[in-house]
Amino acid sequence: MCCFHKPVCLDGSPPAYNLHRGFGSGANNWLVHMEGGGWCNNITSCFKRAQTRLGSSVYMAGKLAFSGILGDNQTQNPDFYNWNRVKIRYCDGASFTGDMEEVNEIYRLYYRGQRIWQAVMKNLLEKGMDKAEQALLSGCSAGGLTSFLHCDNFKELLPKTAKVKCLGDAGFFIDAPDISGFYHIRSYFNEVVTLQGSAKHLPLGCTSRMYSSQCFFPQYMLPYINTPLFVLNAAYDSWQIKNILVPSEADPGRYWQLCKLDIENCSSRQLEIMQGYRNGMLRALTLVKNSTSGGMFINSCYAHCQTEMQDLWHSPNSPRLYSKTIAETVADWFFNRTVVKEIDCPYPCDSTCHNRVFTDEDYD
Repeated sequence: MCCFHKPVCLDGSPPAYNLHRGFGSGANNWLVHMEGGGWCNNITSCFKRAQTRLGSSVYMAGKLAFSGILGDNQTQNPDFYNWNRVKIRYCDGASFTGDMEEVNEIYRLYYRGQRIWQAVMKNLLEKGMDKAEQALLSGCSAGGLTSFLHCDNFKELLPKTAKVKCLGDAGFFIDAPDISGFYHIRSYFNEVVTLQGSAKHLPLGCTSRMYSSQCFFPQYMLPYINTPLFVLNAAYDSWQIKNILVPSEADPGRYWQLCKLDIENCSSRQLEIMQGYRNGMLRALTLVKNSTSGGMFINSCYAHCQTEMQDLWHSPNSPRLYSKTIAETVADWFFNRTVVKEIDCPYPCDSTCHNRVFTDEDYD
């Protein structure tokens, strides 16, 4: 049988990453960025995913254009441009936590995300990361969640003298009810964790106190993360509004369709509900706000993922809080230049936002 014990993607193909070598003063510094792309919560969705780049390296592009936090232009990425920059490709569907020996015999599905994490880390250490002087584990969306989940392990793998921190971009998914009062996202995460055998790789301190799948939520794992972390999130995260607050199951009449496509279409009542969601996110971030080592950049935009695109990361028209771009704010925190706990005023006060506008094809 293929791939017995091996770290493989959903379809059994080998995992992959893209590496741009550091140079000059950044030659011994590492930025490891985890790709995002949602999750799969049952055999049907995982089988479908296994036929895409998010479940198989067969469909991945060999080369990627690095931009934003991964860019090599000093003007556009002033603090990390010359670091070793790595993008770890996402092909397991459980934020690199799945760990099942059994293989689905009918669909030939492998749940091995945790093994992929371990294998890639081992390979990067052999390529020089074992000599890291500074390192940042980052990620977007499901990859942002990965950066929280694996933050402490990342630090443990590196030299004790290294400065190591973690950044989650659009990965702070909150445990909140949808507009009907049902905890749809809690049920969904439970299916992901159960299917892929993720529970044994979630923080033990958390899983000993609540259901394992709840420890997939950053707000519940935060007390058990010891490595300094930074939370970058839009308070009106477009993915969370569309999939946690108003999943299609909670809006069969599609009354929220226009609002979900463009926040400017939202009624006063819909905005009031979204303000409540923002307040819930801020409450869930209390531990980070009170932490001496943690950092935050919570802007009031309708967006999802703000580190990978140059226009959002660091450019003349980038989103800003207190006159600083996301790149400047993250660097201030990483290099201990100042305390960073930036929280925006409520929508629609921030004129620097790049609010997402979706099409009907994006609706669900």
